[in-house]
Amino acid sequence: MLIKNKFIKSISDISNEEFKSISNARNSPFMSYKFLESMEASGSASPSAGWHPHHVTSYKNQTLNGFMPLYLKNNSQGEFVFDHQWSYALQRAQRKYYPKFLSAIPFTPCETSKFITPELSIAAEMIKATKDKMAELNIETWHVLYPDEKTKNILKKNNFIERFDYRFVWNNKNFIDFDDFLKTFTSRQRKNIKSERKKVKKEGVQFITKDKRLLGEEDWNIFYKFYANTYLERMQKPYLNIEFFKKIHRNRDDLNPIIFFAIQDGGVVAGSLCFEGDGILYGRHWGCSKNIQNLHFECCYYQGIEYCIENNLSLFDPGIQGEYKIRRGFEPKLSSSLHFILHKDFRKAIQDFCDKEKDSIDSYIDACSEYTPIKKEYRII
Repeated sequence: MLIKNKFIKSISDISNEEFKSISNARNSPFMSYKFLESMEASGSASPSAGWHPHHVTSYKNQTLNGFMPLYLKNNSQGEFVFDHQWSYALQRAQRKYYPKFLSAIPFTPCETSKFITPELSIAAEMIKATKDKMAELNIETWHVLYPDEKTKNILKKNNFIERFDYRFVWNNKNFIDFDDFLKTFTSRQRKNIKSERKKVKKEGVQFITKDKRLLGEEDWNIFYKFYANTYLERMQKPYLNIEFFKKIHRNRDDLNPIIFFAIQDGGVVAGSLCFEGDGILYGRHWGCSKNIQNLHFECCYYQGIEYCIENNLSLFDPGIQGEYKIRRGFEPKLSSSLHFILHKDFRKAIQDFCDKEKDSIDSYIDACSEYTPIKKEYRII
């Protein structure tokens, strides 16, 4: 039996059939061949955009038996885990922080497995191969963003440092409908949410939900204009291009996209894109052409909550950050990223940084838990 690791320059260097042969069908839509291929082939996550694929593969007797996403990055854009202080510190020491290695789903801060293999022992081999490559190229850091619990456990056994963060998620407690969900709130906040929804309705805004069975090509053209507008308002170039969304449409049967469209006076004025995984709804992108009070909350959160209740989904992960989510039924949840630091001096500095940061994160989550308007008997334990 011959086990061999190989670094590849594109996800397309392997086939979808090979990937599926080692993949768990219950993985999120993001840790899939077609999502990664859509990112890379569209040019959204490509060397020209600062994402240089160096994916790690493992072969057993010339048959693929392992895959790990890996990119060489010359910046920290599109990652949502902020390491600028780390880069400044290493630069002050006259050393190079970039390029760095990154294992993540580009522009997608959602928790996923990072090792695709039916044999967990293969994960250790891919980790070793990557560390050897770091030493060969003198790459000082390797970052694994938003790993699931199984991935975290493997990485921590291999001398990775855990950096903690937080996100806000909605948990379905077997709600019958939205009104049943509202019963979990204090009376004051229950009234506030009803008022927010009523104001949107008073503007004559209605919503339609389009899943993979109903979405058409023109829907993506409409949605992209909204998505791009959110970046243009900040004088930024959109991370994702229209070709990416067209590829998502072509692969919709596997990736399960859902768009909540807001309609006013017969025209579409906003849209929120989500993806459905195994019992989870992931909120990803949104945009609008008109500023309507509370439209963002309705389109991005309340419509998603209603969808989860109607379709018996257990969790709604709307994306990172946003303390305003607390007032709308989302609760704080500890999350983390894992980091391997090649040299001992910088590793110690990063470990000290993460230890101190963890104390602040714990205090913040405690404060959020006290701030939530959800009745105590309904809170996350």
